Amino acid sequence: MTLRILATGGTFDKHYNELNGTLGFADSHLPAVLARCRLTVDVALEQLPLMDSLDMVDADRERILASCRAAGEKAIVIIHGTDTMPQTAAVLGPAGLGQTIVLTGAMIPYEIANSDALFNLGFAAGVAQTLPPGVYVAMNGKIFAWDNVQKNKAAGVFQPL
Repeated sequence: MTLRILATGGTFDKHYNELNGTLGFADSHLPAVLARCRLTVDVALEQLPLMDSLDMVDADRERILASCRAAGEKAIVIIHGTDTMPQTAAVLGPAGLGQTIVLTGAMIPYEIANSDALFNLGFAAGVAQTLPPGVYVAMNGKIFAWDNVQKNKAAGVFQPL
């Protein structure tokens, strides 16, 4: 089995600029993250334009859908910003692609201490290989169906609708 990982950005892949104290995008962290995870399943990494999910528009979600449609792999993990993850899942879910697609991300960037990025990726990679075909969100040890998930911004967690 090969696992496809789509990198779309989000907090997971942000870099800290120590000169001005901002977070932004440069090269994806995913190659280093994957080496650190030591996954033993074959991985095909595809990097889409990295962006904050708040900046995503319909065309960006269609690009993610097109990448999933074009993928030969049956298991796909999408690294995505948490703010609009349910909206992207709502585009993918009804498409009925016959693949297991798991969206995940991070509340704290990978390169910042105490980030949840590494755990979330490992968790998503594992469940993507075991869940039946469908679209899911996997965050902080919980799995949600694409049509029954929301981000609780006040608590900083994902929960059912």
